[in-house]
Amino acid sequence: MIEAAPDSNGSTTLVIFGASGDLTRRKLVPALASLHSKGRLPLDLQILGVARSDMDDEQFRAILAEWAALSSRIHYLHGDVTSLQDLEAVKDKLASIEGNGGSHNRLYYLSLAPSLYRSAMSGLGESRMSEDFDGWRRLVVEKPFGTDLTSARELNDVAHSVFREDQVFRIDHYLGKETVQNLLVFRFANAIFEPLWNRNYIDHVQITVSETLKIDERGDYYDQTGVLRDMFQNHLLQLLTLVAMEPPHAFEAEALRNEKVKVLNAIRRIRPDDVGRHAIPGQYRTYRDESGVSPESDTATYAAVRLHVDNWRWQGVPFYLRSGKALRNKSTEIIIQFRSPPHMLFPLADDEDIPANTLAIFVQPDEGFHLEFQTKTPEAELQMRTAELEFHYHEAFSGQAIPDAYERLLLDALNGDASLFTRSDEIEQAWSIVDPIIEGFSLPTAPRPYYYSEGSWGPVEADRFMLTDGRAWLQAGRAGSAMP
Repeated sequence: MIEAAPDSNGSTTLVIFGASGDLTRRKLVPALASLHSKGRLPLDLQILGVARSDMDDEQFRAILAEWAALSSRIHYLHGDVTSLQDLEAVKDKLASIEGNGGSHNRLYYLSLAPSLYRSAMSGLGESRMSEDFDGWRRLVVEKPFGTDLTSARELNDVAHSVFREDQVFRIDHYLGKETVQNLLVFRFANAIFEPLWNRNYIDHVQITVSETLKIDERGDYYDQTGVLRDMFQNHLLQLLTLVAMEPPHAFEAEALRNEKVKVLNAIRRIRPDDVGRHAIPGQYRTYRDESGVSPESDTATYAAVRLHVDNWRWQGVPFYLRSGKALRNKSTEIIIQFRSPPHMLFPLADDEDIPANTLAIFVQPDEGFHLEFQTKTPEAELQMRTAELEFHYHEAFSGQAIPDAYERLLLDALNGDASLFTRSDEIEQAWSIVDPIIEGFSLPTAPRPYYYSEGSWGPVEADRFMLTDGRAWLQAGRAGSAMP
Protein backbone atom coordinates (compact mmCIF):
# COMPACT_ATOMS: atom_id res chain seq x y z
CA MET A 1 0.00 0.00 0.00
CA ILE A 2 1.04 3.58 -0.66
CA GLU A 3 0.52 5.27 2.68
CA ALA A 4 2.79 8.25 3.21
CA ALA A 5 5.36 10.49 1.66
CA PRO A 6 8.98 9.39 1.87
CA ASP A 7 10.95 10.77 4.77
CA SER A 8 13.11 13.40 3.07
CA ASN A 9 16.26 14.25 4.99
CA GLY A 10 17.37 17.29 3.01
CA SER A 11 16.29 18.33 -0.48
CA THR A 12 14.98 15.87 -3.09
CA THR A 13 15.05 16.56 -6.82
CA LEU A 14 13.63 14.45 -9.65
CA VAL A 15 15.69 15.11 -12.79
CA ILE A 16 13.91 13.98 -15.96
CA PHE A 17 16.25 13.68 -18.94
CA GLY A 18 14.21 13.86 -22.15
CA ALA A 19 11.52 15.87 -20.35
CA SER A 20 10.05 17.39 -23.51
CA GLY A 21 8.95 13.96 -24.69
CA ASP A 22 5.48 12.45 -24.52
CA LEU A 23 6.14 10.28 -21.45
CA THR A 24 6.62 13.28 -19.15
CA ARG A 25 3.35 14.94 -20.12
CA ARG A 26 1.30 11.78 -20.48
CA LYS A 27 2.51 9.70 -17.52
CA LEU A 28 5.17 11.14 -15.22
CA VAL A 29 3.74 14.55 -14.33
CA PRO A 30 0.13 13.28 -13.97
CA ALA A 31 1.42 10.58 -11.60
CA LEU A 32 3.39 13.15 -9.60
CA ALA A 33 0.37 15.46 -9.45
CA SER A 34 -1.81 12.63 -8.14
CA LEU A 35 0.77 11.73 -5.49
CA HIS A 36 1.01 15.41 -4.54
CA SER A 37 -2.77 15.65 -4.09
CA LYS A 38 -2.63 12.65 -1.74
CA GLY A 39 0.22 14.11 0.30
CA ARG A 40 2.63 11.34 -0.66
CA LEU A 41 5.48 13.31 -2.18
CA PRO A 42 8.39 14.73 -0.17
CA LEU A 43 7.36 18.21 0.91
CA ASP A 44 10.48 19.69 -0.66
CA LEU A 45 10.46 17.70 -3.92
CA GLN A 46 11.59 19.71 -6.93
CA ILE A 47 11.31 18.59 -10.58
CA LEU A 48 13.95 19.52 -13.14
CA GLY A 49 13.28 18.76 -16.79
CA VAL A 50 16.26 18.53 -19.12
CA ALA A 51 15.88 18.19 -22.88
CA ARG A 52 17.18 19.50 -26.19
CA SER A 53 14.02 21.54 -26.85
CA ASP A 54 14.83 25.22 -26.43
CA MET A 55 12.58 26.41 -23.56
CA ASP A 56 12.80 28.17 -20.22
CA ASP A 57 11.05 27.42 -16.92
CA GLU A 58 7.87 29.33 -17.79
CA GLN A 59 7.47 27.77 -21.22
CA PHE A 60 7.91 24.29 -19.77
CA ARG A 61 5.40 25.05 -17.02
CA ALA A 62 2.95 26.27 -19.64
CA ILE A 63 3.10 22.89 -21.40
CA LEU A 64 2.27 21.27 -18.05
CA ALA A 65 -0.32 23.90 -17.04
CA GLU A 66 -2.98 21.23 -16.51
CA TRP A 67 -1.13 20.28 -13.32
CA ALA A 68 -0.84 23.79 -11.87
CA ALA A 69 -0.46 22.49 -8.31
CA LEU A 70 3.07 21.40 -9.23
CA SER A 71 3.98 24.56 -11.10
CA SER A 72 6.17 26.09 -8.39
CA ARG A 73 8.18 22.85 -8.17
CA ILE A 74 8.88 22.57 -11.91
CA HIS A 75 12.08 23.82 -13.55
CA TYR A 76 13.63 23.36 -16.97
CA LEU A 77 17.06 23.44 -18.59
CA HIS A 78 17.85 23.26 -22.28
CA GLY A 79 20.60 20.64 -22.52
CA ASP A 80 21.87 17.40 -24.04
CA VAL A 81 22.51 14.52 -21.66
CA THR A 82 25.33 13.27 -23.92
CA SER A 83 27.25 16.56 -23.55
CA LEU A 84 29.56 16.91 -20.55
CA GLN A 85 29.37 20.68 -20.90
CA ASP A 86 25.58 20.55 -20.69
CA LEU A 87 25.75 18.20 -17.70
CA GLU A 88 27.94 20.77 -15.93
CA ALA A 89 25.12 23.25 -16.58
CA VAL A 90 22.67 20.73 -15.06
CA LYS A 91 24.87 20.58 -11.94
CA ASP A 92 24.81 24.38 -11.68
CA LYS A 93 21.03 24.44 -12.09
CA LEU A 94 20.64 21.77 -9.41
CA ALA A 95 22.85 23.78 -7.05
CA SER A 96 20.57 26.79 -7.47
CA ILE A 97 17.45 24.65 -6.87
CA GLU A 98 18.81 22.68 -3.91
CA GLY A 99 20.47 25.57 -2.06
CA ASN A 100 23.13 25.19 0.60
CA GLY A 101 23.22 22.91 3.63
CA GLY A 102 21.77 19.49 4.32
CA SER A 103 21.78 16.49 2.01
CA HIS A 104 20.81 16.68 -1.63
CA ASN A 105 18.95 13.59 -2.87
CA ARG A 106 18.47 13.06 -6.59
CA LEU A 107 16.44 10.66 -8.71
CA TYR A 108 17.62 10.67 -12.34
CA TYR A 109 14.95 9.49 -14.79
CA LEU A 110 16.08 8.51 -18.30
CA SER A 111 13.01 9.28 -20.43
CA LEU A 112 15.17 8.94 -23.52
CA ALA A 113 15.53 6.93 -26.69
CA PRO A 114 17.17 3.61 -25.68
CA SER A 115 20.12 4.38 -27.98
CA LEU A 116 21.08 7.19 -25.57
CA TYR A 117 21.14 5.11 -22.36
CA ARG A 118 24.80 4.18 -22.60
CA SER A 119 26.08 7.73 -23.19
CA ALA A 120 23.67 9.15 -20.60
CA MET A 121 24.88 6.80 -17.87
CA SER A 122 28.51 7.34 -18.82
CA GLY A 123 27.98 11.10 -18.76
CA LEU A 124 26.47 10.98 -15.28
CA GLY A 125 29.57 9.12 -14.17
CA GLU A 126 32.10 11.36 -15.88
CA SER A 127 30.41 14.47 -14.50
CA ARG A 128 30.43 12.85 -11.03
CA MET A 129 26.65 13.31 -10.76
CA SER A 130 26.30 9.69 -9.66
CA GLU A 131 28.38 10.20 -6.49
CA ASP A 132 26.28 10.05 -3.34
CA PHE A 133 28.53 11.73 -0.80
CA ASP A 134 25.94 14.42 0.05
CA GLY A 135 22.70 12.43 -0.35
CA TRP A 136 21.40 9.43 -2.26
CA ARG A 137 21.56 9.10 -6.04
CA ARG A 138 19.25 6.77 -7.96
CA LEU A 139 18.69 6.07 -11.64
CA VAL A 140 15.43 5.02 -13.33
CA VAL A 141 15.75 3.48 -16.81
CA GLU A 142 12.76 2.86 -19.06
CA LYS A 143 12.39 -0.31 -21.12
CA PRO A 144 13.71 -1.69 -23.39
CA PHE A 145 16.96 -2.42 -21.58
CA GLY A 146 19.01 -3.72 -24.48
CA THR A 147 17.93 -5.41 -27.69
CA ASP A 148 19.39 -8.83 -26.91
CA LEU A 149 21.47 -10.58 -24.24
CA THR A 150 24.76 -9.11 -25.46
CA SER A 151 23.56 -5.51 -25.50
CA ALA A 152 21.79 -5.94 -22.13
CA ARG A 153 25.02 -7.18 -20.56
CA GLU A 154 26.92 -4.27 -22.05
CA LEU A 155 24.35 -1.80 -20.66
CA ASN A 156 24.53 -3.49 -17.25
CA ASP A 157 28.31 -3.16 -17.34
CA VAL A 158 28.04 0.55 -18.10
CA ALA A 159 25.42 1.04 -15.37
CA HIS A 160 27.56 -0.81 -12.82
CA SER A 161 30.62 1.24 -13.73
CA VAL A 162 28.73 4.35 -12.64
CA PHE A 163 26.11 3.20 -10.10
CA ARG A 164 25.76 0.35 -7.63
CA GLU A 165 23.06 -2.18 -8.47
CA ASP A 166 20.93 -0.96 -5.56
CA GLN A 167 20.89 2.50 -7.18
CA VAL A 168 19.56 1.30 -10.56
CA PHE A 169 15.78 0.99 -11.07
CA ARG A 170 14.90 -0.67 -14.41
CA ILE A 171 11.24 0.06 -14.90
CA ASP A 172 8.56 -2.26 -16.28
CA HIS A 173 5.30 -0.39 -15.78
CA TYR A 174 3.32 -3.66 -15.75
CA LEU A 175 4.76 -4.40 -12.31
CA GLY A 176 3.24 -1.17 -11.01
CA LYS A 177 -0.31 -2.18 -11.93
CA GLU A 178 -2.52 -2.83 -8.91
CA THR A 179 -3.84 -6.15 -10.24
CA VAL A 180 -0.34 -7.45 -10.88
CA GLN A 181 0.64 -6.61 -7.31
CA ASN A 182 -2.62 -8.13 -6.09
CA LEU A 183 -1.58 -11.41 -7.71
CA LEU A 184 1.08 -11.70 -5.00
CA VAL A 185 -1.51 -10.99 -2.31
CA PHE A 186 -3.94 -13.43 -3.91
CA ARG A 187 -1.34 -16.21 -3.92
CA PHE A 188 0.45 -15.65 -0.63
CA ALA A 189 -2.21 -14.15 1.68
CA ASN A 190 -4.90 -16.79 0.95
CA ALA A 191 -4.01 -20.28 2.14
CA ILE A 192 -6.73 -22.00 0.09
CA PHE A 193 -4.89 -21.59 -3.22
CA GLU A 194 -1.32 -22.59 -2.42
CA PRO A 195 -2.03 -26.35 -2.05
CA LEU A 196 -3.53 -26.32 -5.57
CA TRP A 197 -0.84 -24.14 -7.18
CA ASN A 198 1.25 -26.89 -8.76
CA ARG A 199 1.50 -29.60 -11.41
CA ASN A 200 -0.84 -31.94 -9.49
CA TYR A 201 -3.87 -29.71 -9.96
CA ILE A 202 -3.06 -27.25 -12.77
CA ASP A 203 -3.27 -28.44 -16.38
CA HIS A 204 -1.79 -25.34 -18.02
CA VAL A 205 -1.46 -21.56 -17.80
CA GLN A 206 -2.31 -18.98 -20.48
CA ILE A 207 -0.98 -15.42 -20.42
CA THR A 208 -2.38 -12.99 -22.98
CA VAL A 209 -1.43 -9.36 -23.64
CA SER A 210 -3.48 -8.18 -26.60
CA GLU A 211 -3.58 -4.74 -28.18
CA THR A 212 -6.10 -3.29 -30.64
CA LEU A 213 -3.75 -0.58 -31.92
CA LYS A 214 -1.48 -1.04 -34.87
CA ILE A 215 2.05 0.38 -34.84
CA ASP A 216 0.91 3.92 -35.73
CA GLU A 217 3.94 6.12 -36.44
CA ARG A 218 6.45 3.71 -34.87
CA GLY A 219 7.26 1.80 -38.04
CA ASP A 220 10.99 2.57 -38.08
CA TYR A 221 11.33 1.44 -34.46
CA TYR A 222 8.93 -1.50 -34.50
CA ASP A 223 10.25 -3.09 -37.68
CA GLN A 224 13.62 -3.50 -35.93
CA THR A 225 12.00 -4.69 -32.70
CA GLY A 226 8.98 -6.95 -33.22
CA VAL A 227 6.62 -8.38 -30.66
CA LEU A 228 9.13 -10.67 -28.91
CA ARG A 229 11.42 -7.81 -27.93
CA ASP A 230 8.55 -5.38 -27.38
CA MET A 231 6.33 -7.54 -25.15
CA PHE A 232 7.67 -11.00 -24.35
CA GLN A 233 11.11 -10.18 -22.96
CA ASN A 234 9.58 -7.90 -20.35
CA HIS A 235 5.82 -7.84 -19.72
CA LEU A 236 4.88 -11.45 -20.41
CA LEU A 237 7.87 -13.03 -18.71
CA GLN A 238 7.35 -10.79 -15.68
CA LEU A 239 3.75 -12.00 -15.40
CA LEU A 240 4.94 -15.59 -15.76
CA THR A 241 7.41 -15.20 -12.89
CA LEU A 242 4.71 -13.86 -10.56
CA VAL A 243 2.46 -16.83 -11.37
CA ALA A 244 5.21 -19.45 -11.03
CA MET A 245 7.50 -18.13 -8.27
CA GLU A 246 7.92 -19.69 -4.84
CA PRO A 247 6.87 -17.66 -1.79
CA PRO A 248 9.65 -15.23 -0.83
CA HIS A 249 10.58 -15.11 2.84
CA ALA A 250 9.53 -11.44 2.97
CA PHE A 251 8.01 -8.80 0.72
CA GLU A 252 11.25 -6.99 0.12
CA ALA A 253 13.27 -6.35 -3.01
CA GLU A 254 16.01 -8.97 -2.86
CA ALA A 255 13.80 -11.81 -1.59
CA LEU A 256 11.13 -11.13 -4.23
CA ARG A 257 13.57 -10.76 -7.10
CA ASN A 258 15.58 -13.83 -6.05
CA GLU A 259 12.48 -16.00 -6.50
CA LYS A 260 11.65 -14.45 -9.87
CA VAL A 261 15.18 -15.11 -11.12
CA LYS A 262 14.88 -18.76 -10.02
CA VAL A 263 11.81 -19.12 -12.25
CA LEU A 264 13.53 -17.54 -15.25
CA ASN A 265 16.55 -19.77 -14.71
CA ALA A 266 14.28 -22.85 -14.67
CA ILE A 267 12.52 -22.04 -17.95
CA ARG A 268 13.55 -24.55 -20.59
CA ARG A 269 15.40 -22.80 -23.41
CA ILE A 270 14.12 -23.40 -26.93
CA ARG A 271 16.75 -24.22 -29.54
CA PRO A 272 16.60 -21.91 -32.59
CA ASP A 273 16.26 -24.90 -34.95
CA ASP A 274 13.33 -26.20 -32.86
CA VAL A 275 11.35 -22.96 -32.60
CA GLY A 276 8.74 -24.13 -35.12
CA ARG A 277 7.43 -26.70 -32.63
CA HIS A 278 7.13 -24.22 -29.77
CA ALA A 279 6.19 -20.85 -31.25
CA ILE A 280 4.00 -19.28 -33.94
CA PRO A 281 4.82 -15.89 -35.52
CA GLY A 282 2.12 -13.70 -37.03
CA GLN A 283 1.81 -10.40 -38.88
CA TYR A 284 -1.33 -8.34 -39.43
CA ARG A 285 -2.19 -8.08 -43.10
CA THR A 286 -1.56 -4.37 -43.64
CA TYR A 287 1.65 -4.20 -41.60
CA ARG A 288 3.93 -3.89 -44.64
CA ASP A 289 1.92 -0.87 -45.80
CA GLU A 290 2.75 1.07 -42.62
CA SER A 291 5.08 4.05 -42.77
CA GLY A 292 8.68 3.11 -42.01
CA VAL A 293 8.14 -0.63 -42.57
CA SER A 294 10.01 -2.55 -45.24
CA PRO A 295 7.66 -3.84 -47.97
CA GLU A 296 9.31 -7.26 -47.55
CA SER A 297 9.39 -7.23 -43.75
CA ASP A 298 9.05 -10.52 -41.85
CA THR A 299 8.83 -8.78 -38.47
CA ALA A 300 6.31 -10.54 -36.22
CA THR A 301 3.53 -8.37 -34.83
CA TYR A 302 2.04 -11.43 -33.09
CA ALA A 303 3.55 -14.45 -31.41
CA ALA A 304 2.31 -17.44 -29.46
CA VAL A 305 4.93 -19.34 -27.45
CA ARG A 306 4.83 -22.48 -25.30
CA LEU A 307 7.28 -22.51 -22.40
CA HIS A 308 8.04 -25.05 -19.67
CA VAL A 309 9.36 -24.39 -16.17
CA ASP A 310 11.58 -27.30 -15.24
CA ASN A 311 11.26 -27.45 -11.49
CA TRP A 312 9.44 -29.54 -8.91
CA ARG A 313 6.29 -27.40 -8.80
CA TRP A 314 5.69 -26.94 -12.53
CA GLN A 315 7.23 -29.93 -14.31
CA GLY A 316 4.97 -30.92 -17.22
CA VAL A 317 2.72 -27.83 -17.00
CA PRO A 318 2.91 -25.77 -20.22
CA PHE A 319 2.76 -21.98 -20.06
CA TYR A 320 1.22 -20.51 -23.23
CA LEU A 321 2.13 -16.88 -23.86
CA ARG A 322 0.72 -14.73 -26.66
CA SER A 323 0.68 -11.09 -27.60
CA GLY A 324 -0.04 -9.08 -30.71
CA LYS A 325 -0.97 -5.83 -32.36
CA ALA A 326 -4.29 -5.08 -34.13
CA LEU A 327 -6.18 -7.79 -32.21
CA ARG A 328 -9.86 -7.88 -31.32
CA ASN A 329 -9.69 -6.56 -27.74
CA LYS A 330 -7.20 -4.71 -25.59
CA SER A 331 -6.69 -6.94 -22.57
CA THR A 332 -4.13 -8.45 -20.26
CA GLU A 333 -5.13 -11.64 -18.52
CA ILE A 334 -3.76 -14.74 -16.89
CA ILE A 335 -5.84 -17.90 -17.02
CA ILE A 336 -5.11 -20.87 -14.77
CA GLN A 337 -6.83 -23.98 -16.09
CA PHE A 338 -7.08 -26.74 -13.53
CA ARG A 339 -7.13 -30.43 -14.30
CA SER A 340 -10.41 -32.23 -14.93
CA PRO A 341 -11.70 -34.60 -12.23
CA PRO A 342 -9.91 -37.95 -12.53
CA HIS A 343 -13.27 -39.76 -12.60
CA MET A 344 -16.67 -38.28 -13.46
CA LEU A 345 -19.33 -39.61 -11.07
CA PHE A 346 -22.28 -38.00 -12.78
CA PRO A 347 -23.94 -39.27 -15.98
CA LEU A 348 -23.18 -37.22 -19.09
CA ALA A 349 -24.57 -37.31 -22.58
CA ASP A 350 -22.28 -38.84 -25.19
CA ASP A 351 -21.33 -35.45 -26.64
CA GLU A 352 -21.29 -33.58 -23.31
CA ASP A 353 -18.05 -32.23 -21.97
CA ILE A 354 -17.76 -30.63 -18.53
CA PRO A 355 -15.34 -27.68 -18.61
CA ALA A 356 -12.45 -27.81 -16.19
CA ASN A 357 -12.29 -25.25 -13.40
CA THR A 358 -10.57 -22.04 -14.44
CA LEU A 359 -9.28 -19.03 -12.59
CA ALA A 360 -9.01 -15.89 -14.70
CA ILE A 361 -6.93 -12.97 -13.44
CA PHE A 362 -7.76 -9.82 -15.38
CA VAL A 363 -5.00 -7.22 -15.24
CA GLN A 364 -6.78 -4.82 -17.61
CA PRO A 365 -9.21 -3.43 -18.52
CA ASP A 366 -11.75 -5.10 -16.15
CA GLU A 367 -9.37 -5.57 -13.22
CA GLY A 368 -10.35 -8.52 -11.07
CA PHE A 369 -10.64 -12.29 -10.67
CA HIS A 370 -13.12 -14.86 -12.01
CA LEU A 371 -13.29 -18.42 -10.67
CA GLU A 372 -15.40 -20.91 -12.65
CA PHE A 373 -16.83 -24.12 -11.16
CA GLN A 374 -19.66 -26.58 -11.77
CA THR A 375 -23.09 -26.47 -10.08
CA LYS A 376 -26.29 -28.48 -10.34
CA THR A 377 -29.16 -26.93 -12.30
CA PRO A 378 -32.27 -26.57 -10.04
CA GLU A 379 -34.95 -29.28 -10.44
CA ALA A 380 -33.10 -30.91 -13.29
CA GLU A 381 -32.21 -34.56 -13.03
CA LEU A 382 -28.53 -33.95 -12.29
CA GLN A 383 -27.70 -31.55 -15.02
CA MET A 384 -24.76 -29.23 -14.45
CA ARG A 385 -23.78 -25.79 -15.58
CA THR A 386 -20.83 -23.47 -15.05
CA ALA A 387 -21.10 -20.76 -12.39
CA GLU A 388 -18.71 -17.95 -11.50
CA LEU A 389 -17.37 -16.26 -8.42
CA GLU A 390 -16.24 -12.78 -9.42
CA PHE A 391 -14.27 -9.95 -7.89
CA HIS A 392 -14.11 -6.61 -9.69
CA TYR A 393 -11.92 -3.77 -8.46
CA HIS A 394 -14.32 -1.08 -9.64
CA GLU A 395 -17.18 -2.65 -7.66
CA ALA A 396 -15.29 -3.57 -4.49
CA PHE A 397 -13.61 -0.16 -4.31
CA SER A 398 -16.28 2.04 -5.87
CA GLY A 399 -15.41 5.70 -5.72
CA GLN A 400 -11.72 4.88 -5.32
CA ALA A 401 -9.84 5.17 -8.59
CA ILE A 402 -7.14 2.62 -9.36
CA PRO A 403 -3.89 4.58 -9.48
CA ASP A 404 -1.75 4.55 -12.58
CA ALA A 405 1.25 2.23 -12.42
CA TYR A 406 3.66 5.16 -12.57
CA GLU A 407 2.36 6.50 -9.25
CA ARG A 408 3.50 3.41 -7.41
CA LEU A 409 6.78 3.08 -9.30
CA LEU A 410 7.82 6.73 -8.92
CA LEU A 411 7.09 6.68 -5.20
CA ASP A 412 8.94 3.38 -4.75
CA ALA A 413 11.96 4.82 -6.56
CA LEU A 414 11.89 7.90 -4.33
CA ASN A 415 11.71 5.58 -1.32
CA GLY A 416 14.49 3.34 -2.61
CA ASP A 417 12.22 0.26 -2.75
CA ALA A 418 13.26 -1.84 -5.77
CA SER A 419 10.73 -4.66 -5.22
CA LEU A 420 8.77 -3.83 -8.39
CA PHE A 421 11.81 -3.11 -10.57
CA THR A 422 13.91 -5.61 -12.50
CA ARG A 423 17.41 -6.57 -11.42
CA SER A 424 20.36 -6.94 -13.77
CA ASP A 425 20.38 -10.76 -13.67
CA GLU A 426 16.61 -10.79 -14.24
CA ILE A 427 17.05 -8.79 -17.43
CA GLU A 428 19.80 -11.07 -18.68
CA GLN A 429 17.89 -14.27 -17.91
CA ALA A 430 14.85 -12.94 -19.78
CA TRP A 431 16.92 -12.12 -22.85
CA SER A 432 18.51 -15.58 -22.75
CA ILE A 433 14.99 -17.04 -23.08
CA VAL A 434 13.79 -14.77 -25.89
CA ASP A 435 16.97 -14.54 -27.99
CA PRO A 436 16.87 -18.14 -29.30
CA ILE A 437 13.23 -17.69 -30.35
CA ILE A 438 14.06 -14.49 -32.23
CA GLU A 439 16.98 -16.28 -33.89
CA GLY A 440 14.76 -19.24 -34.76
CA PHE A 441 12.17 -16.99 -36.42
CA SER A 442 14.93 -15.60 -38.67
CA LEU A 443 16.29 -18.96 -39.87
CA PRO A 444 15.69 -19.82 -43.56
CA THR A 445 13.94 -23.02 -42.47
CA ALA A 446 11.56 -21.19 -40.10
CA PRO A 447 7.99 -20.43 -41.16
CA ARG A 448 7.39 -16.87 -42.27
CA PRO A 449 4.92 -14.92 -40.12
CA TYR A 450 1.36 -16.09 -40.72
CA TYR A 451 -1.01 -13.33 -41.79
CA TYR A 452 -4.01 -12.43 -39.70
CA SER A 453 -6.81 -9.92 -40.19
CA GLU A 454 -6.97 -6.79 -38.06
CA GLY A 455 -9.61 -7.24 -35.38
CA SER A 456 -9.15 -11.01 -35.17
CA TRP A 457 -7.43 -13.00 -32.41
CA GLY A 458 -4.36 -13.67 -34.52
CA PRO A 459 -3.48 -16.27 -37.16
CA VAL A 460 -5.49 -19.49 -37.34
CA GLU A 461 -2.17 -21.34 -37.07
CA ALA A 462 -2.03 -20.23 -33.42
CA ASP A 463 -5.31 -22.08 -32.81
CA ARG A 464 -3.95 -25.17 -34.53
CA PHE A 465 -0.82 -24.84 -32.41
CA MET A 466 -3.00 -25.23 -29.30
CA LEU A 467 -5.09 -28.01 -30.81
CA THR A 468 -1.97 -30.16 -31.30
CA ASP A 469 -1.71 -30.11 -27.48
CA GLY A 470 -5.41 -30.92 -27.10
CA ARG A 471 -6.16 -27.43 -25.77
CA ALA A 472 -7.65 -24.15 -26.97
CA TRP A 473 -7.14 -20.48 -26.31
CA LEU A 474 -9.71 -19.35 -23.80
CA GLN A 475 -11.96 -16.44 -24.67
CA ALA A 476 -11.06 -13.09 -23.19
CA GLY A 477 -13.61 -12.26 -20.49
CA ARG A 478 -15.04 -15.81 -20.45
CA ALA A 479 -12.41 -18.28 -19.35
CA GLY A 480 -14.62 -21.32 -19.70
CA SER A 481 -15.27 -21.01 -23.42
CA ALA A 482 -12.87 -21.47 -26.29
CA MET A 483 -12.00 -18.58 -28.55
CA PRO A 484 -13.65 -18.46 -31.96
